[in-house]
Amino acid sequence: MSHADDHQGTRRDFLYYATAGAGVVVTGAAVWPLVNQMNPSADVLALASIRVDVGAVDPGTQITVLWQGKPVFIRARTEDEIADARAVDLSELPDAEANNENLGNNVPATDENRALSEDGQWLVQMGVCTHLGCVPLGEAGDFGGWFCPCHGSHYDKAGRIRKGPAPRNLPIPVASFVDETTIQLG
Repeated sequence: MSHADDHQGTRRDFLYYATAGAGVVVTGAAVWPLVNQMNPSADVLALASIRVDVGAVDPGTQITVLWQGKPVFIRARTEDEIADARAVDLSELPDAEANNENLGNNVPATDENRALSEDGQWLVQMGVCTHLGCVPLGEAGDFGGWFCPCHGSHYDKAGRIRKGPAPRNLPIPVASFVDETTIQLG
C-alpha cells in the first residue's frame, strides 16, 4: 500500500463525514419549524395566568373577567349569601362533587370546598354553563345564584347545580390570593 492510497482514504472519509454533517444540519433546519409550530403562541402564554384586582368589589357584587377565552365570575358574597350556601343539605345536590381544580377530585360540594377564601366571602368560578356552554346570568334563578336562560339550569349561591339539565356544578379554576386585593387565575 502506497502513501498515496492512504491519503485518498482519509480524504474520502472526510467527504463522508462532511456530507453526513451537512445532512444533519439541513434535516434539523427543515424539522425545527414543524416542531416549533406546536408550541403555544405568545397570546396564549400571556393568558396562562392573570392577576385580577378585586379591591373595588363590594360584598354582594361580582365582576366578570375574561381568562383563556372564557368568562370567570368573581363574587364577593355577603354574610347572608354565605349562610344560605352553607345551609344546603348535600343530599339535595344533583352533583355532589366540588368541581374545584384547587382541591382535586372526589371532594364534597360543600360551600367551604367551593369558596376561595376561608371566610367564604370570595367565590371564583368559570362562567360557563356545564350543559351546553352558555353564560349564566348572575343573581337570578330559583336559588338566587346563577341562571342559564338558554335551557333553564339553576345554580345556587355557591355555583352548584340545583335544577335543570346541567350535569355539573360550575367549575372552580386554579386560583389563589397574591395579596389582600389581588387574585391570580392559573
